[in-house]
Amino acid sequence: MVNTSTLKIIYTSDVHGNAMPITYGTNKHSDLGLAKYATIVKKIREQYENVLVLDNGDLIQGTPLMTHYVKAHSDKENPMIGIMNRIGIDAGVIGNHEFNFGKEILADAISESTYPWLSANLVNEQGDPYFGKPYIMKTLPNGVRVAVVGVTTHYIPNWESPGNIEGIHFKDALMTLQYWVDHIRKEEKPDLLIASYHGGLERDMETGEPTESLTGENQGYAMCLEIEGIDVLLTGHQHRVLTGTVNGVLVAQPGNNGIMYGDIDIQFEQKESKWVIKEKEAAIYPVGDVPADKEILQYMEELENSTQNWLDQPIGYIDGDMRISDPFQARVSKHPFVQFIQQVQMEASGANISVTALLNNEAKGFNQTITMRDVVSNYIYPNTLVVLELSGMDIKQALEKTAEYFVLDDQNNISVNPTYITPKAQHYNYDMWEGINYTIDVAKPIGERIMHVSFQGEALNDHETYHVVMNNYRATGGGNYHMFRNKPVVKEIQKDMVELIHAYFEKHKTVKAEVIPNFHIRGV
Repeated sequence: MVNTSTLKIIYTSDVHGNAMPITYGTNKHSDLGLAKYATIVKKIREQYENVLVLDNGDLIQGTPLMTHYVKAHSDKENPMIGIMNRIGIDAGVIGNHEFNFGKEILADAISESTYPWLSANLVNEQGDPYFGKPYIMKTLPNGVRVAVVGVTTHYIPNWESPGNIEGIHFKDALMTLQYWVDHIRKEEKPDLLIASYHGGLERDMETGEPTESLTGENQGYAMCLEIEGIDVLLTGHQHRVLTGTVNGVLVAQPGNNGIMYGDIDIQFEQKESKWVIKEKEAAIYPVGDVPADKEILQYMEELENSTQNWLDQPIGYIDGDMRISDPFQARVSKHPFVQFIQQVQMEASGANISVTALLNNEAKGFNQTITMRDVVSNYIYPNTLVVLELSGMDIKQALEKTAEYFVLDDQNNISVNPTYITPKAQHYNYDMWEGINYTIDVAKPIGERIMHVSFQGEALNDHETYHVVMNNYRATGGGNYHMFRNKPVVKEIQKDMVELIHAYFEKHKTVKAEVIPNFHIRGV
């Protein structure tokens, strides 16, 4: 009789601060979040003897709950960590958004965790893992030995504020994983090796065709192809929902916001006293309508009530209409909400040119009475502002980059370039500019679309320099705006945009909804 065994692996990725089953922008119940996931984990543990529970990063940032925690309650335990401790996960991986609130918040979160954080390629000056362990070993009751090694996209310095990552070196994720897989196979001799990678797939799993620019941000496909010894690759970062196999490696990705989770089954059989993998399969399941865990709800009650009270505070008023009914049209034609964000940035920085984006298609703009709920549901990232000194040529190159957002469809209508929609929605990488006038001609080839750029009534001079305010993500070149990298920093505004918008309403209690039509987008 053949001795067999099954291991159930369940994991989350890109939870982004979603603890409670609620969408804060609408304040309505939603089938998402760790409170529901906790119920699922308990049920799975009741059904299976061998269960491994992991988180793949981007855990502690992304909701008003976490923004409020950092601003008002950071002296208490990080709620996302408190929940994961209560769930009893086996390990977590560092994600890029773990750094958004600064090193102190992250350090506190790690110290509060009862589980290890893994990231083999984020190292200190001596080359040792900055956040503790590169990998863990788990031995199941029947003797099956499981290795879990964690790596993080090394592209983080292209996005993150330098102060938030000071002293951390970001080694190539693929090369580092290669080293540790070889080491683990040689020294630990596991029966199963899991790579948990806060990064995604840069190519289609079936065809191998590139699905994005091959910048190194996502290396999952290359990891499967080039590294021998990985049995399972858990991915994230792209917010995709996928399962499949690449070069014999089982791959999964469970979306984002705690809406779904990854479920992997590994079947072993014993051959000559050694456990070998007989079968492996992956599925992605929604958390669905299961009830939220009562212990988690009780644990969250005080912070949740405080968050709700904070979100419902009226902070200002709008004279006119600043609501967004069509996010595409709000990008094609100047919208009062976009104008408002530009005004906030320019007043806070003193710069006379500003760059901003409509961050996602869920932004609804502002009603007549503004609450903090309106602010945080429209401005979802904890971005600070940076003023860069840019040449006129830099500005024109950035305009050409942003013009790539548009294409002409089969009927010659202006539409969104599909690469900004799949494999990951990237509407936040289309910028609108204030303080200059310009035209985008979508009928022209990419790289030749910008026309008639002027500043204060005169043509923009390629060789003169201008002060431009933008968020810290873009200022480091995030979104492949390479022309911004390593440019002189004139000023940094350390308050994040939620604080700056709040302060703007404190100074200007009523804001008029208006537009300065400084850009034009045309097709055929």
